[in-house]
Amino acid sequence: MFRIPAITKNLLIINVLMFAATWVFGRQGVDLNSVFGLHFFLARDFQIYQLFTYMFMHAGFTHLFFNMFALWMFGCVVENVWGPKKFLFYYMVCGVGAGLIQLITQFGEFYMLASDQIPGFGFGDIMAVAHNSSAILNLWTTVGASGAIYGVLLAFGMLFPEERLFIFPLPLPIKAKWFVCIYIVVELLSALGTSNSSVAHFAHLGGMLFGWLLIRYWRNNPGGGSFGRSKGQQFFDNLKSNWERRSHRKSDNAGGYDRTRNESDWDYNARKKAEQDEIDRILDKVRRSGYDSLSEEEKRKLFDGGK
Repeated sequence: MFRIPAITKNLLIINVLMFAATWVFGRQGVDLNSVFGLHFFLARDFQIYQLFTYMFMHAGFTHLFFNMFALWMFGCVVENVWGPKKFLFYYMVCGVGAGLIQLITQFGEFYMLASDQIPGFGFGDIMAVAHNSSAILNLWTTVGASGAIYGVLLAFGMLFPEERLFIFPLPLPIKAKWFVCIYIVVELLSALGTSNSSVAHFAHLGGMLFGWLLIRYWRNNPGGGSFGRSKGQQFFDNLKSNWERRSHRKSDNAGGYDRTRNESDWDYNARKKAEQDEIDRILDKVRRSGYDSLSEEEKRKLFDGGK
């Protein structure tokens, strides 16, 4: 349960390495955030590849830490249910979608600023004004994995809506579905209530929007892969029960054996070990390839707890 699945682990490593590289190159006078960060599409330094690279760059250690903590916390669970390929595709779609929403938001801001400050400004004047303001527009750079992370958070909330989360500083646990709803409301109010903010609130909402659209497509399109909220809930419950069985195995054995009649201690221990090894093998298969890779017999053994 505590092994980090492949895609989540590699995403964590890449983000940390890029942050370290930003610090190293920065000491040599090279700003990697300017190279790989997402510039406004009318700015001089905008490149199409930045829609992919910006989500691996971060503005500071705190920015990196909280994004990676959320990726580890929620990404491990979602990847274990969907499998590596589906999870990676979802993550990238949410990240690119967040970047597109951020560019649209910046265009709206640019248009309103130009309309307010330039008499007679019209839509046909956009390119000329953008060219004359290239130095300022080039400073509109977005970095961070937050858009993709918010998409992962949404997926977790849709997979396990009834799971209770302990969120500091709330004194009581809160269900995942309400946690996601609160985040959406907070981001929406922040986006509408602040201007010139360094936080890309609309990008966060964009990651959730694209994640929701993709999940809806998977639900409605038979060729898009299976997606079941009840399946994910059952899987998550079974992981918890497996952990409880493992943690109480020693105390249960100390209190007495529940073996079948005429079964020797040796046979009993061998049978229980074989059952647990089989459950561990199935869980490892889910971690590597996702729940959908299991056969019907393996699913039965998983949900029956090896009985």
